[in-house]
Amino acid sequence: MATHHLVPAGLEAYIEQARQDWSAPGLAIAVVRDDVVVFARGFGVRELGKDGPVDEHTLFAVASTTKAFTAALLGMLVDEGRLKWDDPVTSYLPGFQLYDPFVTRALTVRDLLCHRSGLSRGDSLWYATGFDRAEVLRRVRHLKPSWSFRARYGYQNIMYLAASQVIEAVAGQSWDAFIKARLLAPLGMARSVTSVHDLAGMENVATPHHQDEDSGDVTPIPYWDVDNIAGAGALNASAVEMAQWMRLNLAGGLFEGTRLLSEDVIREMQTPQMINNDPERREIEAKIDIGVNFNTYGLGWAVYDYRGRKVIAHGGGLDGMRSEVMMAPAEKLGVVVLTNLTRVGAYLPNAIAYRTLDAYLGNPERDWSRDYLKAAGEMAAEQKAEEEKIIGAHVEGTAPSLPLAAYTGTYRNAMYGDAEIVQEGDALVLTFYRLVGDLAHWHYDTFRIHWRNPGMDKAYAVFTLNVKGQAETMQWEGIPEPIAFTRADASDTDEAARASDA
Repeated sequence: MATHHLVPAGLEAYIEQARQDWSAPGLAIAVVRDDVVVFARGFGVRELGKDGPVDEHTLFAVASTTKAFTAALLGMLVDEGRLKWDDPVTSYLPGFQLYDPFVTRALTVRDLLCHRSGLSRGDSLWYATGFDRAEVLRRVRHLKPSWSFRARYGYQNIMYLAASQVIEAVAGQSWDAFIKARLLAPLGMARSVTSVHDLAGMENVATPHHQDEDSGDVTPIPYWDVDNIAGAGALNASAVEMAQWMRLNLAGGLFEGTRLLSEDVIREMQTPQMINNDPERREIEAKIDIGVNFNTYGLGWAVYDYRGRKVIAHGGGLDGMRSEVMMAPAEKLGVVVLTNLTRVGAYLPNAIAYRTLDAYLGNPERDWSRDYLKAAGEMAAEQKAEEEKIIGAHVEGTAPSLPLAAYTGTYRNAMYGDAEIVQEGDALVLTFYRLVGDLAHWHYDTFRIHWRNPGMDKAYAVFTLNVKGQAETMQWEGIPEPIAFTRADASDTDEAARASDA
């Protein structure tokens, strides 16, 4: 049963119109005010072409909004005196190692949570490979710093995986077991799960969808297994259950008379730790005057101002899913928006969240959906223009330097592992763990990658030859990030195989 205590006039109609304008199959929203869930309902359908409606109990992947849960779990251990925010990570993970030995020694639990490790994302390590958590964390030592340690903000999922492993080391149980026992169960989040495999057989689950940037077509896509990223983004939950999480944070760590977190921990999580100068954030704010004067990051939360009020928020995005949690603590007001669509500039949850905050706070009305949709269109056009530059540089009439068979083999990267190139008929096929793409000759020794995985963006494979005229390196240009591979000769491959067998 949907909850409709105090819904501002016109808000539901606005949300439904915005959902349609963005071509989102489904959307769920919940609003908390003064420790009461005053509004919770769904719009649209769980899967395009099917009748199942979204409601407030529909499960979505909430993606990176999981991060604040992980920070809270560490806060519980701080409350219990079992760790301190500024303890070195290696105190709990002795084998943990980063590229820079100084950073390995100096990195603290707090550093893990506020995106100041100096590392760029390296997301292909978990997104594409399917490595387990321990292996992802072992391999991150090969990720070279992009900036100086603590010098600037750089969003980092793998550091939240490290935070999850710290929890396991201190609590003696997995992140999954600890979050279920210490947060999900006490908050009554009975349907929330930490694995896509738990969704199998469950009812009322939203299906992810992707909108093609060229055709505009919206199609269902499979859930992507992100269990290996744990506390960075593996939670699946409903709007009404996420509302219980907001109640806990808005009540300073109390939930229905039981203290789960100290006020000190809640305050620390909601206190700026790092200036947030994220390029994506700057890009969208250059297109939309949100009215924000400062952007910072706390522990698992973005912390900024909006119309003179302190706001605590976090977005989330995975294949086919986008989410936003936004709270105004002084007003005891929070909103969560969950959607089952990704596209270029997928800011529908933000638009609905701001419109809802405005409605409950009595702010002047603004058509946030229109403004974000316009910005999304501009971003898509800019991305298209960059692609047109590549297309414009295409050289007609060229051929690969070598026969196709000469490009086949194993190409190796110390961090990401092996990519395999094989020949199938008159074409090359790239396999990189869970990703498979057909290579179509573009020009010279560059090939266009046409992914067989649904929802993947365009990419290119660029080969270079050595002095002997042999294919020696392959640079994969595309999403999630560029990766450089060096071809492994037969002896290297045999040695690696022997080491693996041992």
